[in-house]
Amino acid sequence: MGRLLRRTLDGVRIAALALVLAACGGGGTPEPPTLPLAEQPAEKDVARFLSQAAFGGSGAQIDRTRRIGFGAWFDEQFASPHNLHQVYFDTQAQYAAQVGESTSQANWVYENFWRIAVVGNDQLRHRVAFALSQIFVVSLADENVGGNPRGVASYLDMLGRNAFGNFRTLIEDVSLHPMMGLYLSHLRNQKEDPARGRVPDENYAREVMQLFTIGLYELNADGTVRLDSRNEPIETYTNEDVTGLAKVFTGWSWAGPDKSDTRFFGGNADPERAVRPMQAYPKFHSTSEKRFLGVTVPAQATADPAASLRAALDRLHAHPNVGPFIGKQLIQRLVTSNPSPAYVARVAAAFDNNGAGVRGDMKAVIRAVLLDPEARNPVAGAADYGKLREPVLRIAHWLRTFNARSASERYLIGNTDNPNTSLGQTAMRAPSVFNFYRPGYIPPNTALAQAGLVAPEMQITHESSVAGYLNTLRSALSSGIGSGSPRDLQPDYGEAIGLADRPDALVDRLALLLLAGQMSDELRAQLIDAVGSVAVSPTNAQSAATARLNRVKLAIFLIMAAPEYLVQK
Repeated sequence: MGRLLRRTLDGVRIAALALVLAACGGGGTPEPPTLPLAEQPAEKDVARFLSQAAFGGSGAQIDRTRRIGFGAWFDEQFASPHNLHQVYFDTQAQYAAQVGESTSQANWVYENFWRIAVVGNDQLRHRVAFALSQIFVVSLADENVGGNPRGVASYLDMLGRNAFGNFRTLIEDVSLHPMMGLYLSHLRNQKEDPARGRVPDENYAREVMQLFTIGLYELNADGTVRLDSRNEPIETYTNEDVTGLAKVFTGWSWAGPDKSDTRFFGGNADPERAVRPMQAYPKFHSTSEKRFLGVTVPAQATADPAASLRAALDRLHAHPNVGPFIGKQLIQRLVTSNPSPAYVARVAAAFDNNGAGVRGDMKAVIRAVLLDPEARNPVAGAADYGKLREPVLRIAHWLRTFNARSASERYLIGNTDNPNTSLGQTAMRAPSVFNFYRPGYIPPNTALAQAGLVAPEMQITHESSVAGYLNTLRSALSSGIGSGSPRDLQPDYGEAIGLADRPDALVDRLALLLLAGQMSDELRAQLIDAVGSVAVSPTNAQSAATARLNRVKLAIFLIMAAPEYLVQK
């Protein structure tokens, strides 16, 4: 009976998950027209584009994107239904409750992240949301946030929703999400009380300026730092600005049907409070004058938290730093670590005006980042171009390129934090509000440092993480990846195996899929020799099949271990 019940519930769960995944697709949207051959981008340019705008692409996905062109691809992505993390989370929670499954609920967040990265059609939204999650950081590694994984699923949905919206809405939704309230401690933030020596918590007020909108120093439109008459950087805000802005973020706490003191402090918990925006509690909001960034919110006879918040976020959104500050970070996350000032200026201009007088249009910003001449036509061999692929993106690229599928339909990749035995990185588990790495990180005592170049991802790159990645990759190529035996996620090497008898053809195809055709002659020659050294029996069919598979796995391993792959150009 128990076995039948589990089998039935498995069927219901898988059917429900199929519906969730179907939300990634076009749902009957007409196929875009095929471009004339002369207008189709080159195959290698499409492969490179999908490594920036998505999590990579299989041969079929590259071919289709080439036929319809980048413009139609963007239109499709912007119209693609949003695959919701919270829906997946709730489906798994219901299933676990019914069958008595005991598991870390945080795993459901990780599973759906990988699920969309590997098989979802809403690639652009998910890729941009991942980039935004590294700017507007909340982390399951934090004990307060970690106790609310459903809230983190909701937070990811919020980032995905706003990835194609307006920045002004994004920064408000970030500010009022309870996971951010927990992480940066402005949930339950109380107004000043001189008699008790209490002042408002300044944590979020500082970070919303420093990390989320305007940065530490005033910027020119091209992202370069403005200097004063003494040739010193001009600070964007003072401690007085932080103090004034901190008052804005008082009186916000858990959502619920009332605004009682008990609910403000966390009692009488509403079951949906982790996924609903924080609500205002006028009793705890500062009514005194609030001064910040040249704006004054007059003293209020009656507390009006919403009006104070609106004034603050309008000011931040209008600040001239936001376009270059956020635009440059999106370029770094998607395209290159050291964009030229002209590139940053073009993206900032798209932020300032989408062509129809709208400021903060994220669709316009995303197009500007990914379709800029420097994104599509990098200077060949430029030492300052490209970015180190972070570990999560490397594995997602491999899985998507080779059409990996999950036996469980759940994509059972959990915590991959350990740099010695895993990837040294897990989505939504940054070690601090400063992300896994800072956008301005310069690896010390390196040629990059001597050249004055940043390499953010190098901050989590060291001897242990390099060895951990290679061991993880070797294991994944050998046995698949994810929990279970056999491993839950298995790639499909069918196309590559069909080329394995011709080492040069195999290497060239993998160079297209993984390196966007940017393999050096030296690496190509080394790979052809290595692949050819695996003998294929002319008489033993079973032995020959094994050898062909080993040729494919060896070639993929050597490519994905090579600096030419690790640095996305």
